[in-house]
Amino acid sequence: MKLAYRSVTLLAGLAVTACLMSGVRAQEPPAKKTTHKKHSAPAANAAPDANAAAKPVIAESGKRDPFYPLVNGNKPSGPPLPPGKAGLVVATVHVDGTVSSPNGMLAVVSNPDQRVYFLREGDRLYDGDVEKIGLDGVTFKENSKDAFGKQVEKTVTKRIYPSAGEQQ
Repeated sequence: MKLAYRSVTLLAGLAVTACLMSGVRAQEPPAKKTTHKKHSAPAANAAPDANAAAKPVIAESGKRDPFYPLVNGNKPSGPPLPPGKAGLVVATVHVDGTVSSPNGMLAVVSNPDQRVYFLREGDRLYDGDVEKIGLDGVTFKENSKDAFGKQVEKTVTKRIYPSAGEQQ
């Protein structure tokens, strides 16, 4: 009985020692980062490497830099959108208001970059058209493709909701 008790005690002591030793190793100072010096200056018209920011910094020990973010903040970029109204995407447009003018209704919209645009009925956007502008919102006809590549046309209505304290 004493032999079993001593062996269990010995194994428990070894397990505690192993845990403490791994904790000591974890508190060692991090390995120095290696920086590679460039032998020549890059050309003035050369574009910076887009994937350079996406690669994690690897130390000499072969471990990843723990302070480098796991999620890259860069958004995946597709083809650049054309400037102006033609670059507005129906899904990202925010309707700020509508205005009645002598020439018809105008919609005041903004894109995610907080740029403001004035739209009329029939205006062409990147992925659709402005179908109807009313006092309570704007109706768009959005053109897209489904998973099989078939053209899909759907109607999207973006309404203007009053904020707190506004009269209707």
